[in-house]
Amino acid sequence: MYPLCKASVLDSKTLAAMHAQCFDKPWTEKTFHDLLFLPTTYGLWCEAGLLLTSCVCDEAEILTLCVLPGYRRQGVAGALLDAMAEHLKQQHVRKIFLEVAADNQAAIDLYKKHGFTQMGQRKGYYEGKDALTMQRLL
Repeated sequence: MYPLCKASVLDSKTLAAMHAQCFDKPWTEKTFHDLLFLPTTYGLWCEAGLLLTSCVCDEAEILTLCVLPGYRRQGVAGALLDAMAEHLKQQHVRKIFLEVAADNQAAIDLYKKHGFTQMGQRKGYYEGKDALTMQRLL
């Protein structure tokens, strides 16, 4: 597996470039910088992908998870999720939440494989597309 690094504001340009390879509406370098500047944001990344969370009290939310196209289906997303879960446990986080596009079956399957369960659905959350809300207890 690829060595994971803690994300910092200094990584904003790299993370934005990675995000742009994975999403139709990618986050900007400024968005990454502003998020990583916050004490509530924690991110992990490697050459193959990234994962950012926001933590408040004993709850965390996955803000974004992406794996570059050439690295998909190699366990990168799972490794990022597992490493993040371990970090969050050490921070006394008890629950992780996320939203995922209801039509993104690969991501839904990944999250289920890593202990997430569906809690609900948000109609029109992603520019008219529905999202599932999921959680994982730590």
